[in-house]
Amino acid sequence: MSDLHHPRVFLVGAGPGHPGLLTLRAAEVLGRADLVLYDQLVPERILDFASPLAEKMCVRDLPGTHPDKYPHIHNLLIDSARAGKTVVRLKGGDPLIFGRGGEEAERLREAGVSYEVVPGVTAALAAGAFLEVPLTHRRFSSALALVTGHELPSKPGNKLDWQALAAFPGTLAIYMGIARLPIIVSELLKNGKPGNTPAAIVERASTGEQRVVYGPLAELEAVRRHAGLEAPGLILVGDCVAQRPERSWWEKRPLYGQRVLVTRPAHQAGDMVHKLEELGAVVFKLPTVEVREPADLGPLDRALDRLREKQIDWLVFTSVNGVHALLRRLEARGRDLRDLGGVKLATIGPKTADALREYHLRPDLVPERTFSSEGLVEAMKPHVAGQRVLLARANRGRELLKDELARIANVEQVTVYDQVDVVDPSSKVLDHLRRGEIRYVTLTSSNIARALIATFDDTIRGRVERGEIELVAISPETGRAVRELGFRVAAEAEEFTTDGLIASLVKQVQSA
Repeated sequence: MSDLHHPRVFLVGAGPGHPGLLTLRAAEVLGRADLVLYDQLVPERILDFASPLAEKMCVRDLPGTHPDKYPHIHNLLIDSARAGKTVVRLKGGDPLIFGRGGEEAERLREAGVSYEVVPGVTAALAAGAFLEVPLTHRRFSSALALVTGHELPSKPGNKLDWQALAAFPGTLAIYMGIARLPIIVSELLKNGKPGNTPAAIVERASTGEQRVVYGPLAELEAVRRHAGLEAPGLILVGDCVAQRPERSWWEKRPLYGQRVLVTRPAHQAGDMVHKLEELGAVVFKLPTVEVREPADLGPLDRALDRLREKQIDWLVFTSVNGVHALLRRLEARGRDLRDLGGVKLATIGPKTADALREYHLRPDLVPERTFSSEGLVEAMKPHVAGQRVLLARANRGRELLKDELARIANVEQVTVYDQVDVVDPSSKVLDHLRRGEIRYVTLTSSNIARALIATFDDTIRGRVERGEIELVAISPETGRAVRELGFRVAAEAEEFTTDGLIASLVKQVQSA
């Protein structure tokens, strides 16, 4: 089959910023890329769709100033493709709408390199949707014009026709125009556009950092200066702008604009980050602990042997990580679920029970209301008297479950995974905390709380003590660990799950 059917380079639109607006095709090719070359304005969250093994490079790291980088970009795409790599050139919005994708495609054609263009949601469409500005409307706008506010001075042929744009029967969406806003407004007014034409400027459309100002065209620059909006941003001009609601559906989201830190291990953070983003939050990630295979697998292997030999009556899981660690080790030893036949299974809560179901196992016991060691003890006591109980757990944690059940049962515990503190003291996220740019810190376990707080310097501690940074805990147990370290807990989840934690965060924000 021709190489044309196997593109080496993908010119991909990353969309306007919201991860959910990335196309399925874009996510697919990112997942199999060897190299991702991305623009500076592409949010880091979009890179989560790339393979962990892919090399990720920002164009700002290439030689030269802004105009001088393009030959280096072209050469890197061509050389990498010729070396047999699958390359994703990731660009904000759509690659062929003010994204210089046409120039890159031209260079690839000249070099004989096969490529594919993957469109993305462009900023104007995102701004219309997330501001609820109808870019076209049967009564007010029959057309939409996408206009550059930063035209190339050496461009051959006709320049922008300001007279035609001033008379345009629809909505003007002007990209990259904030730096030249006084000139743009002056040209439109000079050519007949009424000064009271509704207009808006929006930056970071579709994200929790979205900011927007509205005003009549003639006053737009003054409104922008007063609000402090800076480039990059999108300008909308036309009667349709006035048809917006006072607050859009996006701006009504309960965590809209709130800056939230997620501290879960990297492999577990995705679902929580996604849910927070859907509620409008600006999410930062700082993994504080990492889950690893136990340094000594001998005790776990011996425990698995006892399970196979029916020497255990109850197998108890206190975390999702514990489920995956034990069952993956079972498989690695060449065994399967038949080894658990006749063993009853208990989990600390519904999320851990869901992890069991991924392996087609159903828990025999899950606490009904209190998803904690205390709740699990109370739920198990009527069922385990005189029986043999195995607790599958991390290398560190509370002994309450073992101590309490040991009063009535034969209890042993085995380390199925190690938790290791991994907070990078040079992380940029800690700088955001120092500058007060993150309001809420979510803590999903006592170990995570201890690992994070150990990195706090005097500046961060001061902000927490003054209430400028608020700590939100998943359970009273986690809250207790925070208070033992001398800090106040702003909120604790009523249901001890990540969903419960998010619910408590929403309640805290709404009560502020």
